[in-house]
Amino acid sequence: MHDQKIKVLVVEDEASIRRFITLNLEMAGYEVGEAASGEEALVVLTAFLPDLVVLDLMLPGINGLEVCRHVRETMPEPLIIMLTAKGQDTDKIMGLELGADDYMVKPFNPFELIARIKAMLRRRNRFETERTTYIYGNLRLDIAANKLLRNNREVELTPTEYSILKMFMENPGKALKRDEMLNAVWGEDYFGDTKTLDVHIRRLREKIEDNPSEPRYIKTVWGSGYRWQLESGGRLP
Repeated sequence: MHDQKIKVLVVEDEASIRRFITLNLEMAGYEVGEAASGEEALVVLTAFLPDLVVLDLMLPGINGLEVCRHVRETMPEPLIIMLTAKGQDTDKIMGLELGADDYMVKPFNPFELIARIKAMLRRRNRFETERTTYIYGNLRLDIAANKLLRNNREVELTPTEYSILKMFMENPGKALKRDEMLNAVWGEDYFGDTKTLDVHIRRLREKIEDNPSEPRYIKTVWGSGYRWQLESGGRLP
């Protein structure tokens, strides 16, 4: 997949910021759509079908959190990068809980945004080209179909949840450090913090574990990171 074919939707109510982001993305070779409000975003989403959404949380009317929720309920494929203001830690966590893949704090360098987008798309494209199935207990991750089955029923995953789960299944029994996982999933130039990973882990546990508070698969390695508990079953060619 080439950058010029990638569609990015920019949802930002401040016109000057929206145009600034759009111009930089267009210069980087992306096809860009724009929305100035949450209501407009919901209309543009279905017509534009973006690969990635750059989403401001502080929108008039329907806010960014509601837009994020709508995207994840109706079209789980797009990646979502939230734009937040300093001090909005609660909103950041809530956005990640609703399925956003990453966040950036305003003001930010547009080159960092483009670097984040490229890293996320590289990760997604890398996973799409592989042909492997992983089976652990009642879970089956089909890479070719980009699909997770739990007890033979499909589980909807966000792109980031999918990436984390695949990393776990590729490294059964290994203690994965938080920084190691951030570098692998978000890219080595990632400037966020580890709570982004922790929120995604919590969401993933809620989707794959029978009892998320006493996880069977994703174990916490205190002071370090996480480990995928080695179960019966394994990797199939």
